[in-house]
Amino acid sequence: MTGQKEEAKIGKRRRRGRAAVVVLGDIGRSPRMQYHALSLARQACLEVDIVAYGGSEPHSAVSEHQSIHIHKMTQWPTIPRSLPKILRPFMLLIKPLIQFLMLLWFLFFKIPAPDVFIVQNPPSVPTLVAVKWVSWLRRSAFIIDWHNFGYTLLALSLGRSSRFVALYRWFEKHYGQMANGSLCVTRAMQHELAQNWGIKATVLYDQPPEFFHPALLQEKHKLFYRINKHLSQPYGLQDCISIGMVGPDSRDPHATLFTTQVGDDIFLKQNRPALIVSSTSWTPDEDFGILLEAALMYDRRVAALLNEDDSTGEDVIWKEICEGKQFLYPRLLFIITGKGPEKEKYEEKIRKLDLKRVAFRTMWLEPEDYPLLLGSADLGVCLHTSSSGLDLPMKVVDMFGCGLPVCAVSYSCIKELVKVEENGLLFNSSSELADELMMLFKGFPNGCGALKSLRDGVLQMGSSARWATEWEGNAKPLISETFEVLSDVTADV
Repeated sequence: MTGQKEEAKIGKRRRRGRAAVVVLGDIGRSPRMQYHALSLARQACLEVDIVAYGGSEPHSAVSEHQSIHIHKMTQWPTIPRSLPKILRPFMLLIKPLIQFLMLLWFLFFKIPAPDVFIVQNPPSVPTLVAVKWVSWLRRSAFIIDWHNFGYTLLALSLGRSSRFVALYRWFEKHYGQMANGSLCVTRAMQHELAQNWGIKATVLYDQPPEFFHPALLQEKHKLFYRINKHLSQPYGLQDCISIGMVGPDSRDPHATLFTTQVGDDIFLKQNRPALIVSSTSWTPDEDFGILLEAALMYDRRVAALLNEDDSTGEDVIWKEICEGKQFLYPRLLFIITGKGPEKEKYEEKIRKLDLKRVAFRTMWLEPEDYPLLLGSADLGVCLHTSSSGLDLPMKVVDMFGCGLPVCAVSYSCIKELVKVEENGLLFNSSSELADELMMLFKGFPNGCGALKSLRDGVLQMGSSARWATEWEGNAKPLISETFEVLSDVTADV
């Protein structure tokens, strides 16, 4: 009889074989939740339903997996700036109400009942409320993946003293405590949740999946050829990059800005620019102005070191570059990827910069091309500062997965990820970032020992750190534990 009861419990625990991943955001811009879905399908052998907004396409590994089913909700429209201020509080109230009803519809009616809901936080309202209600009604486990604190993001626009922020924090804490389990991204956040929120969380560090890796020369060559059109379009009439990308050679499949192909062999050009990548959501918690100021400082300092005066026009320098001349300090090409509300504002600022040796390009890449770009770059820059001071930037994790060293803004817990002078450097100001650019790229491409040392450090430290391993050791046991607790409760009922 005891054996039959155990079999009944196991049957109830495994009766559905499904998990639901909930994101009140663009699934294509939510990589960690995509990786959760992949691990649930691959490592836990579950059918997975993703409920999220559309907008950007997820990685093909997610969209093409037979056990992963994506359900796209209609996204709430952006509140127009022309809306009278008197109506804005009303919109702040009606928006979460509509989102709440939409979540209830999808989670209760549109998808099969899962064994577990895994929900991204933030946003907290109305996501946590809706998922908790549905998990109770459908007798499912409820796990929160804490990426940050939602109330701190709201405080960026409304201020910490706002009553809306205080109410938001109460909802976030109250419903956070009602979850069957919690994951979080840092030790610092784990401590905050335990000490001040009464929530026990398991740390699940962001780690890159297998498709983030250093790019091969052939992969670099093909990528640079694919994005050649974007690279040749400056924000002004011309810049130090576009000047050499015009004429009949610009469409030669055997030559790109960075590489050249001779027969079956591909070589990196000696006078190529240094490629620096930064990924941003163009939001207030990332001050892109720091990067613009650092680029301007680099440009001016190099000119001073090379004894160039103001009368030395960019035409002279660009002509020497086109003729193949190498300088002690290279040209810098910053490629900025991402979408967000402040993108146009900063693109206008880029247009107004007077730069001789630095150029910027902004673009949105296909999910399969983004890892290739990181794996082809020379340096990554991260401007993330964290509204709570307790989360870590996933973009840095992706860069490390591709063997790319990083210069990152310094804040309270960033050292959990960036080990100074081992896999990257930290800075507190645009001047410090400019100093680091000067130090790392002196003698580029063959004479920059400090940059090579950081790259070697990234490759050495990241050789065993992969998402599947981290998920297997931390997330999977928590999910199994919630299954067992829920099965015991269900069996007792």
